[in-house]
Amino acid sequence: MANMNNSLLSIRGLSKSFGGLKAVQDVSIEVPSGSLTALIGPNGAGKTTLFALMSGFLKPDSGSVHFDGQDITGRAPHLNAQLGMTRTFQIVQPFAAQTVRENIAVGAHLKTKDRRTALMQAERVADQLGLGPLLDKPASDLTVAGRKRLELARALATRPKLLLLDEVLAGLNPQEISEMIPVVRGIAQSGVTVLMIEHVMQAVMNLAQNVWVLAQGQLIAQGSPADVTADERVVEAYLGHGTAARLRKAAQAGAQA
Repeated sequence: MANMNNSLLSIRGLSKSFGGLKAVQDVSIEVPSGSLTALIGPNGAGKTTLFALMSGFLKPDSGSVHFDGQDITGRAPHLNAQLGMTRTFQIVQPFAAQTVRENIAVGAHLKTKDRRTALMQAERVADQLGLGPLLDKPASDLTVAGRKRLELARALATRPKLLLLDEVLAGLNPQEISEMIPVVRGIAQSGVTVLMIEHVMQAVMNLAQNVWVLAQGQLIAQGSPADVTADERVVEAYLGHGTAARLRKAAQAGAQA
């Protein structure tokens, strides 16, 4: 079925409860093809649960997930990955005994059985993400920032249409964050649609064209980064007045530059 509305990912009325906890409540989101979209909100807002529902790691109680024109609600993650939806995880767990090259090739093997092809593709992706000089190092030797790039590389090697990034900047220092921002931007510019969960608002302001805000399992705002930082509901639920003011000022300075 053709995708008629330019939404690569369309989530409609998604809900999930764990016992008495309503983790996600009637959430509807559209992610346009070719976009870089952010999902933000306080800890415990339900963001990672929403990612798990999108990607098939959890089945929703109600609602639907459509990807690239197909209803994939509750479909297994490996089948969604074959369709072109790949996600990263907050806690990065590379295959420590394998080299960087071998780790990335694991992702490439989703679309090819040929070992040589997978290793060649791993090399191309490593170069794209600045891991080329580290290809023959054991993954266990990488820094936290290096492991984050490796997680990205392994996901990118699956040749996704949609990349779900779960706090790819968590645990990085300011210098590492500033170095990672152009890497994520480059992935989006290469034609991969990106949906990122992120707490680092500097990155969201720099990268996202559109932002969805989740609080207590419900969507409370949606719009450009400047729009959501000016929204009183977002300020009350998540940012605080001081942070919101600083981000608005940075956004205005960026617009004038």
